[in-house]
Amino acid sequence: METIKLKNIRTFSYHGCLVEESKIGSEYTVNLEIKANLQQSTQSDELADTVDYVHLNRIVVEEMAIRSKLLEHVAKRINTRVLAEIPMVMKTIVEVAKINPPIGGDVESVTLILEESRN
Repeated sequence: METIKLKNIRTFSYHGCLVEESKIGSEYTVNLEIKANLQQSTQSDELADTVDYVHLNRIVVEEMAIRSKLLEHVAKRINTRVLAEIPMVMKTIVEVAKINPPIGGDVESVTLILEESRN
């Protein structure tokens, strides 16, 4: 299995349990790592034989645009969509980080990490 990582995908989204978070929004970063057999693409040099980074990024951006109360919920949606739309992917690891979360302290970010594998 080979690995593809998309690091620090930046979005402005409206996730959170507080009413204020749904109105003012916040900055987020997402890291997405996938595992797939990419041996054919190492030989063919063809996009059709690999996992398209553009497709992965689009899934993240689209799912981050849908409001969730919990980071767990949006991370699960990202993993589910990647596995459903890209049969070559065998495992996903997504990290969703809320920058400067409203938790009453000097905290740079809160990050949720969720892994999922194809059955």
